[in-house]
Amino acid sequence: MQLISLNTARVESFVATNGEAVTSAIRKRARDGAVAVGPLGLAGDEQADPSVHGGLAKAVYAYPQAHYAFWQTVRGQAKVAGELQPGDCGENLTLAGLLESQVWIGDVLRFPDCELLVSEPRYPCFKFNAHMGFNQAAKLMVQSGYCGFYLAVKREGSIAAGQTFELVPGPREVGIVELFKAKMRKKA
Repeated sequence: MQLISLNTARVESFVATNGEAVTSAIRKRARDGAVAVGPLGLAGDEQADPSVHGGLAKAVYAYPQAHYAFWQTVRGQAKVAGELQPGDCGENLTLAGLLESQVWIGDVLRFPDCELLVSEPRYPCFKFNAHMGFNQAAKLMVQSGYCGFYLAVKREGSIAAGQTFELVPGPREVGIVELFKAKMRKKA
């Protein structure tokens, strides 16, 4: 398993596809070199709405690189131009070799200089639609289950793109996919 890209963003305003002004830090971009990891996440990363993003339990957001082909295809079908880059799903960590179906609450991603604890799935909101450029993006995330997952910082340190990591199993009682589907059924 490998960290393909390490991504951060500052809060900014942009115009959504429906013309609405949006304030968000969803537009993550790749960082070079080692980045410090503290209790609230990566140095240089921000969240616009701390009531739903960030905090101790959601300090870092990880997303599988394997899902990018799906998003590129559906954006093309929606006639949204441009190639997706790592970080375009709003994630801090773009991962290779690890999918939501392999991850459980309480598992640990052990990097050479820090450890991150799996805390919960990501639940999409309208800002994901705005950033992806079409109004069905959040709905497609729910249907596909391609949600990624949040991480709490178990051991502070630093992290860099290109590093390998290991998945240390936790209690294996609640899976990311099952929790995501259960909450999305309740919302529907």
